[in-house]
Amino acid sequence: MHRVIISGIGIKIPEASISNEELVASFNTWVDAENPRRAAQGLDPLQKSDSDFIVYASGVKKRHVIEREGILDSARMAPRIPARPDDALSLEAEFGIASAERALEHAGLQPSDIDMIICSASHHQRPYPAIAIEMQHAMGTQGAGFDMGLGCSSAAAGLHVAVNLVRSGAQKRVLVTTPEIITGHLNFRDRQTHFIFGDASASMIVEAIGEGETRPGRFEVLDTRTWTQLSSNIRTNLGYLTRTAQEDPYMINMEGNMIKQVGNKVFKEVTVAGHRFIVNFLAEHGQTPDDIRRFWLHQANARMNAMILKLSFGHEVGHDRAPMVLERLGNTAGAGAVIALQENHADMKAGEYGLLCAFGAGYSIGGALLRMM
Repeated sequence: MHRVIISGIGIKIPEASISNEELVASFNTWVDAENPRRAAQGLDPLQKSDSDFIVYASGVKKRHVIEREGILDSARMAPRIPARPDDALSLEAEFGIASAERALEHAGLQPSDIDMIICSASHHQRPYPAIAIEMQHAMGTQGAGFDMGLGCSSAAAGLHVAVNLVRSGAQKRVLVTTPEIITGHLNFRDRQTHFIFGDASASMIVEAIGEGETRPGRFEVLDTRTWTQLSSNIRTNLGYLTRTAQEDPYMINMEGNMIKQVGNKVFKEVTVAGHRFIVNFLAEHGQTPDDIRRFWLHQANARMNAMILKLSFGHEVGHDRAPMVLERLGNTAGAGAVIALQENHADMKAGEYGLLCAFGAGYSIGGALLRMM
């Protein structure tokens, strides 16, 4: 069994951004236009959104997005992303490659050094051909590629698969890429979720090293773990069979088929599950949270992360121990924990431990115990 490291990390954040105030203005304009129609139908009026409510509920102040004008258009409230011909590079593959190239540069590798691509994201642009295979073709990597997903735990789950493939000798170097274009699946007319997500792409390169070998500044992966438990409290119903349940199968009604969540239940249940996962995972290695220099947690909700850490440590934990990028990027689904890792590790000393841990729909949790080399 081989020792395994993360030799390269790459991040791509879209330039365009949307502040809470801009998002709220668009949403409230739509509410003002919609409520008279609801009143005429005898329906209760919609409640307006508020920037202070968003910060309290999530900790998010702004988010970066692939396309902002369509989202802020109160008559549309969805990104405008033109279709591309079949022989053109897809948007998701392009976004994945943008972070993958940075990961390769960080690792000092060429595309030809990679013998597998795993595209693991919470949402994929299409089922087939796999985005990973499209990236393989465009980049010129070797071997094979496949897509997978596990909600917001997708990057951690992809890392789990990649590490075990490399550890066993089945693969030499695996690129795990998580291009999250999640605004394309978001219902910007849903007050409970319209503010949560942003777009981002994150990539990691996993490879084997020899016994006794060291790579200063890189992380050795000591172990990985995944956990799942069925819950529909975070759910999307959009899929192949969506149109078959509708009267006109060529006009898809998106109502009820986009991302939805029962926020209060998610908060309570994931907080408990996340705390137990962390404590139990570390205990398997004879460690406690106090032994871990840094935690890179899923960037979904600032209050949730604070509570998970307080339950784990027995006291409150600050930004240095568990850095957050949520405030300026929003929830970037599977990419968030990797972004926190990439931005907050250079000050760690050789021998110090870190825990990458993400949790999300499913419910699902993925973790990786890392040690700085």
